[in-house]
Amino acid sequence: MQHALTTAPIVPTIWRLALPNGLAMTAAALVSIAETWYVGQLGIMPLAGMALVFPLVMLQQMLSAGSMGGGITSAVSRAMGANNLEKANALVLHAAIIGLSVGLLFTVVFSLFSEFIFSALGGKGEALAQCLLYAHVAFAGSISVWLTNGLASVIRGSGNMRTPSKALLITCLVQVVLSAVLGLGFGPVPSFGMVGIATGFLIAFTGSALYFLWFLRSKNSTLRLNFNSPLSKELFVDILKVGGMSSISSVLTVATILVVTRLIANFGPEALAGYGIGTRLEFLLVPITFSFGVACLPMVGMALGAKLVARAKKVAWTGAMMAAALVGCIGLVVMMWPGLWANLFSSNPLVLASASQYFLTVGPCYGFFALGLCLYFASQGAGKLWGPIMAGTFRLGTVAAGGVWLSQNNGTADQMFMVIAAGMVSYGVLTALTVWKTNWAR
Repeated sequence: MQHALTTAPIVPTIWRLALPNGLAMTAAALVSIAETWYVGQLGIMPLAGMALVFPLVMLQQMLSAGSMGGGITSAVSRAMGANNLEKANALVLHAAIIGLSVGLLFTVVFSLFSEFIFSALGGKGEALAQCLLYAHVAFAGSISVWLTNGLASVIRGSGNMRTPSKALLITCLVQVVLSAVLGLGFGPVPSFGMVGIATGFLIAFTGSALYFLWFLRSKNSTLRLNFNSPLSKELFVDILKVGGMSSISSVLTVATILVVTRLIANFGPEALAGYGIGTRLEFLLVPITFSFGVACLPMVGMALGAKLVARAKKVAWTGAMMAAALVGCIGLVVMMWPGLWANLFSSNPLVLASASQYFLTVGPCYGFFALGLCLYFASQGAGKLWGPIMAGTFRLGTVAAGGVWLSQNNGTADQMFMVIAAGMVSYGVLTALTVWKTNWAR
């Protein structure tokens, strides 16, 4: 008997699966913005400390939800598409063990080496001290983060998008409230500063991890977590061969952000502030693309599990075009009316001019980035990731080489923005070419 995702009309099905994920992912992005605002109320040094720790917090989320989570969804959906429910159920325990193990590794590493890691990233003095206050609490909850995202990926792999989306939306709301109360203080509750803000994060994700463990043991779930399932090397490999490869892409994405931020800083604080305003918008556009990509992932995996190769490719291209069209339209809007977004963050005319130039140059290229990112998620479903990873590597190389050359040859911030735009276009085009050329037949 074929799963519904292997026979349902493609466009409405993608919309139906993407909407709940889009709401949950957008909420998560807004939580990060709210958390940054809370930290800003504590002062400049806590804000500087948050700037140090945020890229690694984001990296953990990308690895657990997008990379290893994609590997889990891919493996489960392919088993479901092949009508192998026994294998799909066995994968649940393997996914939980991977989340538990990697989460524990993150906790141990950041418990022992936090000061060394953040000092190497440029942290010092009071900024480093504030960074460590947040990091020690937040990374103590790494097991909860990895279990939450890993088990949510299992449920998505079965074709159920609503349950993980609702749970993650509630997690976001709990984090927003608790981080505000514990971080800034409310009524009889004193302000615990950075420790309080991080504690809100820890409690929210611990609650969501416990919920997913309960759900996968209940009768409400299509798949069941059975602690007595025998462990299999082949099933670990089935997840890790996709999740491990995908992790390279996440590292490349964070590396690109760090490199670009460092290079833009060479062109002055106004250029850096203008770029920062642009990246805040991009931080909200990524969840939109993510929602389409995660919708495509199980559809591609199930189609390939059922040996419907042509349908798998059609799903990938359809979802990618939908994401590119939506995100591309947003890029064109901010290109024509940059003040709609930039004026929310600054009134400095030099900063606004820099942000306007950034959107004028990079805004038209947002669609290419969405195209590449959505095809990357679809490629996870197919277990064919070399092409998207090579495209991400080329983007990083383009931005780094162009930025260094401009820094050494009296380049301008406007020219750096052109390099960033070129990186986005190359990522989208190269990813599309590799997906078109790659044979997904198994």
